Amino acid sequence: MDLQLKEVAELLRVSESTLKRWIEEGRVPSYRLHDQYRFNRSEIEGWLLRQKIGVGEELAEPENVSGDLQFGLFRAVHRGLVLDSVPARSKQELISLCMQEMAHRFDLDADVLTDLFMDREKMMSTGLGHGIAVPHTRDFLLNTHFDVVLVVYPEKPLDYESLDGQPVHTCFFLFACDDRRHLNLLSKIAHLSSSETICKFLQQKPQKDQLLACLKEWESKLVSQRQQIS
Repeated sequence: MDLQLKEVAELLRVSESTLKRWIEEGRVPSYRLHDQYRFNRSEIEGWLLRQKIGVGEELAEPENVSGDLQFGLFRAVHRGLVLDSVPARSKQELISLCMQEMAHRFDLDADVLTDLFMDREKMMSTGLGHGIAVPHTRDFLLNTHFDVVLVVYPEKPLDYESLDGQPVHTCFFLFACDDRRHLNLLSKIAHLSSSETICKFLQQKPQKDQLLACLKEWESKLVSQRQQIS
């Protein structure tokens, strides 16, 4: 799936002019088609995992973001689970245990899901840094009209082959219902991982109600910033 400039700017929560500047600076992978910028979905996904989105840039939601996307992370976590102190000794064991939880809930095959998630990890670690990972697969979408994020705190921080080498204390397992929502959630979690305050908060293994309150406040700030500059 190829994306247009407007779509990628929306996903990254920056203006089109900022995105064009990033392209000119060689910071974002893109190509030209009929004198217009185009973006490969897989390349943008990989770029999101390697970058810290929004630091020092415009953090507000763009004006044309729908209500579902404005609070997309809050809604997805609300529909999901928060698992505390999962007794896994490796990345693969953690993914296997979590896929059993999701398979039971959505009547899916746990082994197939585990293989899909591990295949994605073999391509490139989904560890974002600062102790946060966002396990996901681009080869599976929920057959629903909503997204689900499963938040998992391993019993002990795990080696996740993250770029910064830090062990992972929080995983956001991402299950989206379409490609656009998948990239939007991935972008938001990547941006969330750049907040030192939230990373410290997650190390305390907050319960679901506490985590939801934190996410709602964080996403509300993005909406408020958009309203102030619109």
